[in-house]
Amino acid sequence: AALCGASPVERSSGKQQRRRLNRGGDRQANAALYRIVQSRLRWDPRTQAYLKRRISEGKTRREVIRCLKRYVAREIFSLLPRTELTPIGP
Repeated sequence: AALCGASPVERSSGKQQRRRLNRGGDRQANAALYRIVQSRLRWDPRTQAYLKRRISEGKTRREVIRCLKRYVAREIFSLLPRTELTPIGP
């Protein structure tokens, strides 16, 4: 999520505890995560149920989308092929 700029960063002031998305990272990957989340919100019943549940808990739609982007980033990362590092030299 940090590589895509979808990880949370503290942005609190006074009594209000907030987080925002990391502005660093690959912005194109972040945009791809956003498109995936939008597609899931439109067609996936599990994602729609998650949105309703989190909104009833007091989260805003924007905050829920941030959470979903992190979930998607974790899913995609687990699907990436692993390469083993081999030592160079004797």
